[in-house]
Amino acid sequence: MMTEETKTHPLIEEADKKKNEGKHLEAIGLCERILADDLACTEAYEEIGDNYLSLRKYDKAEKALKQAVKHNTQSANANYLLGFVYSCTGAWDKSVGLLEKADTLYPNHPEILRCLGWSMFHCGQKKRGVILLERSLFLAPNDPLILNDLGVCYLNEKEFDRSAQLFKKTLQIEPDNAKAKECLNAVRFFEREFDKLKKKKK
Repeated sequence: MMTEETKTHPLIEEADKKKNEGKHLEAIGLCERILADDLACTEAYEEIGDNYLSLRKYDKAEKALKQAVKHNTQSANANYLLGFVYSCTGAWDKSVGLLEKADTLYPNHPEILRCLGWSMFHCGQKKRGVILLERSLFLAPNDPLILNDLGVCYLNEKEFDRSAQLFKKTLQIEPDNAKAKECLNAVRFFEREFDKLKKKKK
């Protein structure tokens, strides 16, 4: 997830290491120890939410991240993470509101822009969503997550050439990227189907 300012509490740093090792429940346990002493520690709630996100336990992630935002409304990371939760659960309007705030607090962060663009695209602001994803890609041109999300949006808009170009670039960076392989196959399938339709209309 997004990295922001340096964490100050030593247990937060330890929890971050556990998270990066995939030991999410251990990381959550460390953060709960912090909250036993300091119920207003925004970073602890953020870490708990981030770990629950990785575990796809969105209800628990939402609960922790609401507390993070409550204790520090100006935390770009808390707003971003909660916005990300809502994008995962399809609450697009809520997601956009939080991610726009995160973008205001921490401008030009490619991961915030990626999520904001994706959520905007899915709540009906398709052109704006694509523009934000393109901006995100400009800032991080070799990020497979951005390449794939933008590729999916172009696939939905039937812009097959651009979509295929993006998925091919992902596969240059990560040859085993399953999503890019699957989506590139989808691009080729839809291209064939649209060609058939065009021929029938002639």
